[in-house]
Amino acid sequence: MKQIFIIAISAITFFSSCKKESAPVFDQNVKADLTVEFDNIAGAENLQLNTGSYINAAGETFKVSKLKYYVSNFVLTNTNGNVYTVPQDSSYFLIDESDEASHEATLKVPEGEYKSLTFTIGVDSLRNTMDISRRTGVLDPTTSAADMYWSWNSGYIFFKLEGTSTASTAPGNAFGYHVGGFGGYSTPTINNLKTVTLDLTSRGVPQVKAGKASNVHLMVDILKGLNGNTNMSFANVPMIHSAAAGKPMADNYISMIQHDHTEN
Repeated sequence: MKQIFIIAISAITFFSSCKKESAPVFDQNVKADLTVEFDNIAGAENLQLNTGSYINAAGETFKVSKLKYYVSNFVLTNTNGNVYTVPQDSSYFLIDESDEASHEATLKVPEGEYKSLTFTIGVDSLRNTMDISRRTGVLDPTTSAADMYWSWNSGYIFFKLEGTSTASTAPGNAFGYHVGGFGGYSTPTINNLKTVTLDLTSRGVPQVKAGKASNVHLMVDILKGLNGNTNMSFANVPMIHSAAAGKPMADNYISMIQHDHTEN
């Protein structure tokens, strides 16, 4: 009898341990951290500044010495269909491949599970034309944004890719792709702002909760920025320094960011 009792207790303990964990309880009135990580790659390879060698669709070998780009205006939709827009003053980030700390954008959002993420590559026209006192941190043209701002054109460079290629006809075989243009001012320029929307459901929905770490891991493939609607050639276009010249690149780089996985 004692043996049967012990077996019964063991069975109860076993089945109790196998019970599925209860779903987390979220409080929409509480905000918590969600990090969005931008992992820069070139095709199947991790991007390595100055040392990595890559080949574009034009068959040109190249090396990258600098990669920087702005992401901004984050909007998330939770699994209930509620939309949360991150306050604009807290929604600008400058991703710099040479600065690992810059690869993660930390957002404060209400607790919950989120099924989609939307953001802009670039700096919107409203912020571009705001008084300089409203353009601080990564948007300060005198410090962090010093090399991401066209002072002669009064606008931010949204995406900057520099390096060398033997195909380039520029001095030192250099290439420099600086893409900007927000369509502002009385004479609108070409608008190279691009909005990216990512479905998070197939590779892991972030469960944002206070005291818990959630990270949306994105892959940013620079080869998709060079190849796509227009296959960029360093031989034909070694330098881009205007909105019009940057449009083919911008039309490509809207497809360079993909959701890889989510860590909860």
